Amino acid sequence: MNFDDLNFGLSRRAMLGGTAALIAAQYLGSTGARAQAADRKFAAALGWTTYDSGRHLQDGFNAAVKELGGTLTTTDAGFDAKTQTDQIDSLIASKPEALFITPADAVAIAPAVQRAIAAGIPVFCADSAVPGVAVNTTSMSNNFGMGEYSCDYIAKQLKGKGRIARVLLPQNESWDQRTLGMEWTLRRYPDIKIVTDWAFALAGNVTPRQAVDNILTANADIDAIWCAWDGAAVEGTLAARAADRPNLIITGIDGGSQAFSYIAAPSQLKLSMAQSFYEMAYLSVFYAHQHLEGKKTPRLVVTPTYAVDQSMLKDSIPDDFDVPGRGAELGWVRAV
Repeated sequence: MNFDDLNFGLSRRAMLGGTAALIAAQYLGSTGARAQAADRKFAAALGWTTYDSGRHLQDGFNAAVKELGGTLTTTDAGFDAKTQTDQIDSLIASKPEALFITPADAVAIAPAVQRAIAAGIPVFCADSAVPGVAVNTTSMSNNFGMGEYSCDYIAKQLKGKGRIARVLLPQNESWDQRTLGMEWTLRRYPDIKIVTDWAFALAGNVTPRQAVDNILTANADIDAIWCAWDGAAVEGTLAARAADRPNLIITGIDGGSQAFSYIAAPSQLKLSMAQSFYEMAYLSVFYAHQHLEGKKTPRLVVTPTYAVDQSMLKDSIPDDFDVPGRGAELGWVRAV
């Protein structure tokens, strides 16, 4: 489902302009409903707020609460599952009317999420699904599809034959789906060989930059590096520059102004699968309001992802591409 298909008719200009209060009033209906929405108390246990992804998620939550009503208490776990578990338990004790979560490690925090549900608090997740837990709505990208698409891009650039390395992100079950999608694509390209892998560890001492430095030192003949996220792709680009490897192809997943700047430069970073983080967060708040009004909400919403290359960044480097409707204004077409 795309945000543009929702029946409450919010346009980007309405959301970003001075008519937000009017739109919220139309959505909420009666004066009593508007007053009730304004008084709602929400909480957000964010797995991280760093990088473009975390900033866009936080912006989406804040904008939606401001426009649709309520107050929001936010915590930031800094990618630490134990910290996020403790923060979720603390937020449960504050008894919010709905809890929003962006999982740092979806498997590790699942018991805490279940405790929130057992306490009668509706839960809405963005970016990743929490396995084995019946949250109300999860808004996320097609991670498997993003892995497929970015690998297929590399394969086509190499004309179906070459040697590649991979930088993996296995900590989160949803993020690991990107690797599975990538591997599925490679079944169609038997002449593309994976020569080495490196898996990022949140608690490890090796940075993606150091890992790619090591990969390039040990493999003088690799043609491309597939990265499971843009942070690694950007650091890999810096490593490729330092190693004087101008023809290397690097791809990433996430989207945002930092990765876009490298793609536009141009540089070795050729493609980012740009996710709609802002939209994921906005949908969470919207469906929280819908649920609290007794209306049906979807279990899963798959938000748009754009396959951004240099041709899409000739005129500008947009930071608001994931605000609902903005992609269409840019002329971007959903990839997965």
